[in-house]
Amino acid sequence: MTDPHMQPQDAFAELARITLADHSLDEVMRKVATLAKSTLNLNGEVSVTLLDRGKASTVASTGPLAVSLDERQYERGYGPCLDCIDGGQPLIVRDMPTEQRWVDWARSAAEAGAGSSMSIPVPLQREVSAALNIYSRDRDAFDDDAAELATTFAAYAGVALANMHLYEAQGQVAEQLQQAMQSRAVIEQAKGILIGQRRCTPQHAFDILVRLSQESNRKLRDVAEALVSEAARATEQA
Repeated sequence: MTDPHMQPQDAFAELARITLADHSLDEVMRKVATLAKSTLNLNGEVSVTLLDRGKASTVASTGPLAVSLDERQYERGYGPCLDCIDGGQPLIVRDMPTEQRWVDWARSAAEAGAGSSMSIPVPLQREVSAALNIYSRDRDAFDDDAAELATTFAAYAGVALANMHLYEAQGQVAEQLQQAMQSRAVIEQAKGILIGQRRCTPQHAFDILVRLSQESNRKLRDVAEALVSEAARATEQA
């Protein structure tokens, strides 16, 4: 189990010890997110976004808050996570309620319980882009030292993620990326079902899925798959 208050040097050492031949892409991503959270001693959650051929997906997170705030950016097509990947620079939101760059997203993030955020581009020498997303429930949670630490951590993470390229010739990375995209596809299907059933907005439909995930202690994809399967059975019986 990861120490919830790990020292940076210990986190970097643990990241360096990852044996890529024995870990899937998802496992590496989860380790990155977990170590980032423990290193920053965060009152919040961390996620990792992959941007592949213009499509963004959250491939690892430490909790549903991060997934929800990522999804709200993907639906809008903008936000600090996506913009930090595009610009290649860290982006910090110090106070969600007063943020002026992404007003609509920041307002919804504040309503979800986030006070501030920090998005760090993960340097990768490949077609896939990535970002480390750090969400705090506290306002103004990130000072210059935190930003420097997170940027250094993202560089370490980038080395681990870029090394997965060694296995791409065997199709392992491509297959794992496809699995991540399939997870997003089934979530979109479930959202569509809820929109049709409840006449609600896409955001409300996603919030329902997140709540069901929390209440049942199941992964968001598992909840979505169950909903899609239930709808398919109902259609067959009709």
